[in-house]
Amino acid sequence: MRVRLWAVIAVLAAMVIGLAAAPARGAAGLTQVTGFGSNPGALRMFSYVPAGLPTGRPLVVALHGCTQNAAGYYAGSGWGKYADLYRAALVVPEQTSANNALSCFNWFTAGDIGRGQGEALSIRQMVAHAVATYGSDPARVYVTGLSAGGAMTAVMLAAYPDVFAGGAVIAGLPYNCGTICQYQAQSKTPAQWGDLVRAAYPGYNGPRPRVAIWHGTADSTVVPANATELRDQWTNVHGLSPAPTASTTLPGGTVQETYGSAVQLNRVPGLGHGTPVNPGGAEDQCGTTGAYFLASICSSYYIARFWGLVSGGGPTTPPTTTPPTTPPTTPPAQPCVTATNYAHTTAGRAHRSGGYTYANGSNQAMGLWNVLITTGLRRTGENYYVLCQS
Repeated sequence: MRVRLWAVIAVLAAMVIGLAAAPARGAAGLTQVTGFGSNPGALRMFSYVPAGLPTGRPLVVALHGCTQNAAGYYAGSGWGKYADLYRAALVVPEQTSANNALSCFNWFTAGDIGRGQGEALSIRQMVAHAVATYGSDPARVYVTGLSAGGAMTAVMLAAYPDVFAGGAVIAGLPYNCGTICQYQAQSKTPAQWGDLVRAAYPGYNGPRPRVAIWHGTADSTVVPANATELRDQWTNVHGLSPAPTASTTLPGGTVQETYGSAVQLNRVPGLGHGTPVNPGGAEDQCGTTGAYFLASICSSYYIARFWGLVSGGGPTTPPTTTPPTTPPTTPPAQPCVTATNYAHTTAGRAHRSGGYTYANGSNQAMGLWNVLITTGLRRTGENYYVLCQS
């Protein structure tokens, strides 16, 4: 299952990553740290601390994708630039091939995604070490990552909401969805998605981290439905409606939807699987193009703005509102309506895009738009439909 999961990445990227990422291990400023804790996940810790960084500054944790390493992600993502510019310490965990043949963080392994165990605990220990050693502000700790690193970002936000003020999931997956999510949309309601997060730290009643979601609309490695499902998961956790409160278009056509002050969804048109970057010297430009670093928009800059690292970019602490301890109420279950994809669109339950059909609200993929494909849809909210569970 693990080999199948990332086989596409291994075949397409192994040679390129080997050339692009490995030499960057000696990138200026990135230093390996040992002795940061018991390290039950057997991960490596690397860090970058800008010269003269005072105490009380933010801390950013950046998680690489499969077949990548810490130095490659540090060099390609642009976070080194923003650590200097916005005066923040940077921690870059690294997976090993001994843990995973493709150097993926094990976001799908039960022993690595729970609070107080495995790789999740190793990353938590890195944060504690950085706060103690660099004097980072424990109320301004953030985490982001690509693909498997994006999925592990969701793990850290779910398992340690008391540690992270915010996160950003790039081409990743909802928390505790399993490997099936990579390939196809799932039939879960927002409350069911939210329950997975609430179960990661039972009884937690404190504030939840702010979450930014980034996904390319042409991603064929991690299906774009994951962006919608992540939105449903985290808006539910925050007690918000899955309908956006605002929408704007960023440079390059990226559509940014906001949900209160806690959740943000960014859809990058035509982008495949990778971290969106925009090399250049301007403040809103960053990164280096290469395998899984795709020229479009500097996602790291907009993530930093969302977290409030940029002056005037937004709050620097989690939302002050505390979500309810029980999930928001949902309307009574509606019957499953089975019809052709054409009939679903004419009835207002689904919509067509590029010859394919998607459920209204959830945007779950239904297949080709025609009178031959038959699909079951269930209404779970106002103009919100999900695929019927088999």
